[in-house]
Amino acid sequence: MRKKPIVALIYDFDGTLSPGNMQEFGFIQAIGSNPEEFWTMSDGIAKGQDASNILAYMKLMFDEAKKHGIKLRRSDFGKFGQHIELFSGVRGWFRLVNEYGEAHGVKIEHYINSSGLKEIIEGSPIAHEFKHIFACTYIYDDKGEAEWPGIAVDYTAKTQFMFKINKGIFSARDSRMVNDSIAEDKKRIPFTRMIYFGDGETDVPCMKIVSMFGGNSIAVYNPEIPNKKAVAEKLHRQGRVNFIAPAVYTKDSKAFKIVCSIIDRIKADSDLQYLSR
Repeated sequence: MRKKPIVALIYDFDGTLSPGNMQEFGFIQAIGSNPEEFWTMSDGIAKGQDASNILAYMKLMFDEAKKHGIKLRRSDFGKFGQHIELFSGVRGWFRLVNEYGEAHGVKIEHYINSSGLKEIIEGSPIAHEFKHIFACTYIYDDKGEAEWPGIAVDYTAKTQFMFKINKGIFSARDSRMVNDSIAEDKKRIPFTRMIYFGDGETDVPCMKIVSMFGGNSIAVYNPEIPNKKAVAEKLHRQGRVNFIAPAVYTKDSKAFKIVCSIIDRIKADSDLQYLSR
């Protein structure tokens, strides 16, 4: 029996599915700070030490939580995730796309590829929608409390995860299978069947890779912040993304229309490939 082609929708999180950084929906308030103060401190650590911005914010979260007597267990991160604000239509988006894919003969899978915290995303109301979440994590001690960064996801790590999705690898730790040579027709999800959603600079390499290998990338922007659209338009002019759209995920949104058209094309290409055998 002929298998349905798998179409992977891969999302950044902060600024793509949510209008803010996930730390801003509970954690920063819990340490008695505000977003501007927190990110200024984080940037100061990175600049002062010439360090990774990702590791800097993870260290700052750890230090500030310890200073204010806040335990950082998986369950604590999950509680912060419950309060994440989402863009319009996000909660119903996955059902819309899944139903369209089912009706048009393709299998849809959703993935997260984020520089945010996996533990917070896992506590969000949409966590169950994803086949896998690639994001930063902590290492936990025998009491279940965070004690050290386990995975720090910068823009280079994000590109690695694209190749893992391509080959059907769901271990963040793996460094062998992702580098093994696999024939194109044996890869679980070809890049041509990927749709990448992102909003910022850390997404550009992933967007470029997907587009370069025949897939599609969509730069989304917060329609309530004027300069965000200009950033997306610049990426489009530079040929780094295929499409731009407001970060609105309703049935009548531009994003949904783009995704449906891409699905139609993927299915048509799959049918033609099958008939050419």
